[in-house]
Amino acid sequence: MTWIATGRVCRRRRSTGVPRKNLATHAWLIPMLRSMSIWLLWQASGQVGWEGWLLLPWLMWIMPRRGKLYRVLWEVERLVIIGYGLVCLLSWARRLTPGMASPFFLGMGCLVCGSAGPEVNVERQADGSYEVRLQGEFSLHMTGDQPFRMRMLMVFLGLLDVEGGERQSRRTREGRTPFVRQEQMAAWFEVKQEHISLWQKYWRTGDWANLLSLKTDAVLTAELVAQVVGVCATFPSWDAEKVYQQLRQRGVKVSQGQVEQAIQQSGWKQLQASLMTRYDLEGGMHLKEDWLVGRLLNLVQDLLGKLETGQGLSVEERHGLEDMQTLAAQAGVTAQPPLPAQPWLGAMERMLLGSWEQASDHVIHCTYCGSSDVSPKSKQARMKTFLDAQGQNQTVAVYRYYCHNPACDKKSFTHFPPGLVPYSPYRAQVHLLALQMYAWGYSTYRRTGTALGLYSMTTWRWVSAWGHDLLPVAALFGLVHSSGVVGVDEKYVLVPKNDKPEGDMRRWMYVYLAVDAWTYDLLHIAIFPHNNDHSAKAFLLALRAKGYHPAVIVTDLRQDYGPVIAQVFPAAVHHECIFHALQNVQKHIKDVYGPYYADTHPEAERLKQQIYAIFDTHSPTEAQSRYREVLQLKSAFVKDSPTAGVIFDFLENHWPKLVNAIGSDTIPTTNNITEEVIRRFDQHYQNFCGFESIDSAQSYLAVFEKLYRFSPFSQDSQPRIRGKSPLQLAGYDVSHIPMTTLCSGLSVDWPTEFNLVPN
Repeated sequence: MTWIATGRVCRRRRSTGVPRKNLATHAWLIPMLRSMSIWLLWQASGQVGWEGWLLLPWLMWIMPRRGKLYRVLWEVERLVIIGYGLVCLLSWARRLTPGMASPFFLGMGCLVCGSAGPEVNVERQADGSYEVRLQGEFSLHMTGDQPFRMRMLMVFLGLLDVEGGERQSRRTREGRTPFVRQEQMAAWFEVKQEHISLWQKYWRTGDWANLLSLKTDAVLTAELVAQVVGVCATFPSWDAEKVYQQLRQRGVKVSQGQVEQAIQQSGWKQLQASLMTRYDLEGGMHLKEDWLVGRLLNLVQDLLGKLETGQGLSVEERHGLEDMQTLAAQAGVTAQPPLPAQPWLGAMERMLLGSWEQASDHVIHCTYCGSSDVSPKSKQARMKTFLDAQGQNQTVAVYRYYCHNPACDKKSFTHFPPGLVPYSPYRAQVHLLALQMYAWGYSTYRRTGTALGLYSMTTWRWVSAWGHDLLPVAALFGLVHSSGVVGVDEKYVLVPKNDKPEGDMRRWMYVYLAVDAWTYDLLHIAIFPHNNDHSAKAFLLALRAKGYHPAVIVTDLRQDYGPVIAQVFPAAVHHECIFHALQNVQKHIKDVYGPYYADTHPEAERLKQQIYAIFDTHSPTEAQSRYREVLQLKSAFVKDSPTAGVIFDFLENHWPKLVNAIGSDTIPTTNNITEEVIRRFDQHYQNFCGFESIDSAQSYLAVFEKLYRFSPFSQDSQPRIRGKSPLQLAGYDVSHIPMTTLCSGLSVDWPTEFNLVPN
C-alpha cells in the first residue's frame, strides 16, 4: 500500500496483492512485525535509547488512519527504525575502524534517544549497590611512571562489563568474564597477568592496605610486610639496609624499595625515630629479662619436642632459632661451656666408671678424647717422678703419642701408666683417698688435707675437679631407668659471689632436685639464682632432656609448679604433698583463731581434726564424703569469723591435687623421699662450708650426684634399701664399676711398677 498526497486529501490506491478481506482479518500482524523489528534493532544496538518505542506500532494500529497524529507517528516510527539500523551499522563499523564512525554515532544517538554526546548514568539498586552506565566515547590519559595509578586503571578496566544475555548468564556463575580480559591488559601495560589477578582480588576483598602498597613494580603483600616488621622488631637498631641484607640472606625475594616501603607503611620508622630520641638502641636499650628467658625456655621446649619425635626444623624455625641466638648473645646470655676437665681426670673417670677389664688392659688411649687410634710420636722416653706409698721419690719412663682422631684438638699426648697423674707427684690413689675421705667420710676439705699431709686448698681443688660434668647415665648404661614417679623440691644455699642484682636475697640461690620417689635415685640436680617459674621450667626441661618422662610428679604446695608441669610434661599427673597441705591447714587455723585455738576455740580444733580425717583413709569414696561434710561447715564458720573462709578456700583450691593419691598404689601421699635426699645433700653442703661462687656450686653439685648415686645406704636403713645404692635400686648393674668400690669405702689402686714401650 502506498500513499499519494494531494493537498489536504489523501487518497489510497488499491494495489495488487492480498485481498482487503484477508488484510482486515490479520491486521494485528503488521504492528507485531514492526514492534519485533524495533526490538531486534534495539537489542543489536546495545539497548541504546528508550524501550518505549516498542509500543509505537500498536499505538498507530488503534488510531484512525486519516488523522494528522497518525501521520506524525508514522514518520517517527520510520525514523526510529532507520536510526536504530544506522546505530547498529555504525557500531559494527566502529569495532572494525575505531574513531571513523564517531561523529555519525553521536548524531544518530541524538536522533534515536535524544541525547547529545557522551553520558554517564549512576543508579542505586534495591540491594544497595550501584550500577554505572557509560554511553558514548570517552578517553583516559595516564602517565606510565606512576605504578599506583596504573594499577587503579587496570582495576577499572577489569570492572567493565557488557550488556545483554551474556551478561545475565555471567551473573549466575561464581566467576565473571570482564569485557577487557587480563591477557589483553598484561600485553598493553607489560605486567604479569598474576599481578593483575592479585590486584583485582584485593579490590574484591577490600584489602586496601595491599592494594595501595606499591612503590615498585612487584607486589608488596601482607606476608612480606610481616617478615620485614618481624626483623625490625627483633633488631630495633637496624636500618633498612641491614634489614634488607638479613632478609636476602634468608632467601626472601624482596627489594630494598619494598623494605623501605614496608617500614614506612607499618609505622616502624616513626616508632624507631621516637625510640632513638629516648634510648640508645645500640647499648642503652636492653631486653626484658623475663621475656628473653621465657622465649629461650619455649625454644628449648620446642626443640626437645622436635628431637623426641625425630622431626627436623623448618626454614622459619631455623630463622627464629638464629634470631634468638643473636639476641641472647647481644644480651650477654650465652650457653656456658662445661667446666674444663683435666686430662688425668678423664683417664681416671674412664677407669672408675668403666669395667675392671678396661682398667687393667694395655690398650693405649688418648688422654684427652679417649681414642685408641694412636701412634708413637717419639722413641725418646721421658722420666716421670712420683711419690710411692712410703713417700719416696720414684721414676718411670713415659712416652709421647699422636692422636689420629679428627675431633681431638690436642693431636698429641703423654701416656702415663695407671695410677700416675700428670703435673702431680702424688699417685692417683692419693687423689681418690682425698675424694673418699671428704665425701664418703662426711669430712671437710681442711680435715682431709690434714690427714693426707696436703694443703687444704689442694684437697679442695682435687675434690672439685670431680665435678667437671654430671654423670651421663644414658651414656654409661645405654638406657635410663625410672619408676615414673618423680619428686621435685628445692633448697636455698649461700653463694656470696654472683651476678644477681643487689637486694636482701642476693647472696641466696636455690638448688633444685628431682628424685625417683620409689628408688631414691637422684635424676637431676641444678642450681638457679631465683626461685620462680622460669627456674622451675628450666629444671624440668633439663630433666626431660635427660630422657625422663614421668607419669607422676610430686611437689610441695608451691603454685609455680602447676602451670610449668602442664607445659613440660602435659601427660603427667601433678600431686601435691599431703603432709605439706596439713601443715598449711594448721597454719591457717592459727592465723585465724590464734596460737592457742585449742583452748579458746574448741570448734577450730574439731575442724582441724575433721580435715585430718579426710586423708586418714585409703578409700577415695570415703575421702570425698568427708571432704563434702567439711565444706558444708563453711557458712557457719564464716558467719562467726569471716576470715575463716581462707581455710576452706585453701582446701578447695588444692583438693584435686591431693585426692589423687588416696587409694593409689603408685602415687605417694607425701614428698618425703625427696626431703630425705635433700637432708643427705645438706650434710655434704655443711661440710663444704658453703659455696663461694656459682661455678664452685655447680662443680660440687656434680660431685654430690656422682657420689650419692653410687653410695650404698647404711645397714640401719629400711630393709628394702639397706646396703644398696640408688642406682642399684633403680635397676642398674653397677657391680663391675670401680666407682661402686670407692663409694663403699674400699680402696681402688693400680700398679705403677711397669714401663710402657712404644710399638
